[in-house]
Amino acid sequence: MEDIQSLLEKINRDGVEKAAAEAKAITDKAKADAAKIIADAKAEAAKAKAEAEKNAADYAARAAETIRESARDIVISVRESVSSIFDKLLSKEVAAALGDGQSAAKLVATAISELTGPGEIVCGPALAKALSAEAAKLGSFKVVTDENSGAGFTVTTDGGRIEHSFTAEAISSELARRLRPDLAALLK
Repeated sequence: MEDIQSLLEKINRDGVEKAAAEAKAITDKAKADAAKIIADAKAEAAKAKAEAEKNAADYAARAAETIRESARDIVISVRESVSSIFDKLLSKEVAAALGDGQSAAKLVATAISELTGPGEIVCGPALAKALSAEAAKLGSFKVVTDENSGAGFTVTTDGGRIEHSFTAEAISSELARRLRPDLAALLK
């Protein structure tokens, strides 16, 4: 019976040791698997963080570029609006000045003083009287009334081959061309 008892103890001891070894192997494998899962999760989290940081940096760069483009567009829009207002105001003021008979007469005197006649001064009916008196003083220029003529006048010489335009459009255009660089400098 002692042999049986000793055999049973040996079987029991072997079984316990084997079970302990298997339990240790299972525990070790579980720890290794857990460590791998944690390492993989950390790597995945680091990758996700890096990607999120890159996306955030890209978004910030795009937002900054959009803001720069918007600011540039606003500056261009304001510049164009101010330029348009300037052109309209300039045209209005030039037309008003040319609509005044005395101002137009002075301009005619200056314009034709250097010219040799004969020639014509073409203007609208509103200016015809004032310009006729000035043309009569200066010699060989006659005033021709044109119903379609706007503000200002046109001087033709040499049988109509040479024309000098003193219309509101021509003067406004020339003044605007000369003043725009200064206006643009003010708008910077």
